[in-house]
Amino acid sequence: MKNRRDYSYYEAHAADVNLDDITSSEHNKQILQWLRDGKIKSIEVGRDDWHSNYSNYFCFSKGDDLRWLGYFIGRSESLQELTIAGFSGGLQRMGHALSDGIARNQSIQQVSVRSVRSGRKNGFAKIAGVLGNLTQLEKFYYSDYTHNNDPLIDCVTIGTLLESGVWKLKELSLSGSEIDDAGVAAFAHGLTGIGESLEVLDLSGNSIGSEGLSTLVATLANCTNIKRLDLNGNDFSMAAAGLRSLSDWLQTAALTLDELCLRKCEINDEGLQVLAEGAMDNCKGIDLSENSNITALGLRNLSTSLQSERCRLKRLHLNTSIGDDDAEIFARSLVGNKSLKHLRVDYDGDYGWEHSITLAGWFAFSNVLCDTSTVNNTYLSNHTLQELWEYNYDFYCYWGYFEDVEECERGRNLALYLQLNKYHPQHAARCKILMHHCHLDMAPLLQWELKCLPLAIGWFERAQPCTSLPISDRYETSILEESDEEFESRILTAMYQFVRGAPKKVLERRDELILVAAYDDKIAMVEEQNKRLLEDVEQRDRKIAQLEEKLREIAQSAMDALALEGEE
Repeated sequence: MKNRRDYSYYEAHAADVNLDDITSSEHNKQILQWLRDGKIKSIEVGRDDWHSNYSNYFCFSKGDDLRWLGYFIGRSESLQELTIAGFSGGLQRMGHALSDGIARNQSIQQVSVRSVRSGRKNGFAKIAGVLGNLTQLEKFYYSDYTHNNDPLIDCVTIGTLLESGVWKLKELSLSGSEIDDAGVAAFAHGLTGIGESLEVLDLSGNSIGSEGLSTLVATLANCTNIKRLDLNGNDFSMAAAGLRSLSDWLQTAALTLDELCLRKCEINDEGLQVLAEGAMDNCKGIDLSENSNITALGLRNLSTSLQSERCRLKRLHLNTSIGDDDAEIFARSLVGNKSLKHLRVDYDGDYGWEHSITLAGWFAFSNVLCDTSTVNNTYLSNHTLQELWEYNYDFYCYWGYFEDVEECERGRNLALYLQLNKYHPQHAARCKILMHHCHLDMAPLLQWELKCLPLAIGWFERAQPCTSLPISDRYETSILEESDEEFESRILTAMYQFVRGAPKKVLERRDELILVAAYDDKIAMVEEQNKRLLEDVEQRDRKIAQLEEKLREIAQSAMDALALEGEE
């Protein structure tokens, strides 16, 4: 009789059902309570021997009524994330009521399917049939870390589901599922169904090679809004052709990829050379860490791309094999680079003190960030790079372990340059100039005579905030510890050098000012005379007006007298 209960039965009894009667544990009871009350946003459902520390994990066993679980999932309006983990036989063990409930839900936006054993009945295909009803789904994650399924069969299922167009996914992850070139061909055609909406594609931890990469790239032309492509952990050691197709796509696609992840892909110098041609100009971030086959030759090709004016790269993550020679190559490539902000060179030790880059390599970066040879070279230094190390604050502290005072100072200056570029980019150039040039040479400005004097004063006014800027939001010490009096002394010294360097110009200008002042005095005297003349004219006009008034009065009196005589 229980098996014939329809949806209306659960609707009628949902408010008063005793949760103790339909669950096997207090933990599962709490999850059903949250589902019923709309107080849960994510849930993971798995078999009884599936281990998880997830607080919202519903570990079903004997005593759990999965029909009620399915009902509460189906009616939930707060549930946004669903994880199905570790089932043998797919949804068949979960029961039709649970699968019907999942299919009925209208709020789930993210589904993760982990290590669901297909077995003879292809359990994942059954799950895919249910998930196909979730038209509102935005994120789908599939993985089979237990490697119990046939990845080719599952890829065919996924490709068919994607191609149907029922989903408008923003994120698709098929990581860690032993997908090879044939698997890519089996699902890649489905990307046409989600091409306009897809933003993140994660194929990390698989067995994709050159042919599979080329197949994938051919379908990426339909993905016009993709922002992140994760290919970490695939084997591209013999994938120069595939990497060439990836580079060509990046150059022709009407987009700029936010993240291209190629960590631990066995990429060699040849592969890096063909990739760099398109990746540097059309990606904002690239992860090339743990590719130990890349040598100094490959890094030179990469650094050449960094020098291009078309380079848009903002983040580059490299591996621990980088040494001093490699550091110097990259340092030189950053001289004119205006885009790269984060150049990560991972460390070998647990605390980051065991870099393969020595002081010579670090100081090559320091010279690029602040060339102290002249004021102009300091101004033209790199003020864009913000990171060479995961935590710049720890990088600053790192140099405090060196006993050599000069090395410690130069190392900390390197950390300060990075902090300046990151936290105070608008003041970076001026601060670096003030740090290393106590007296500014005014001689180059004399060719413009005294016209540059106001500009020099204005530069100091804009540079004054540098005396109080903190190193970072974690370190309150000022970058340039100077009092107002010391800073004013800088200004006076510069002005003195300016005036002393152009005495003739100053005297000529002084004579010009005296002459102008004399003319001003004469003009003032003439204006004063004119003012007096005007006052005399006004006074004369007033007197004439008064006389005219008296004459009119006399004339009127005479006329009145003549009129009286005529009457008599």
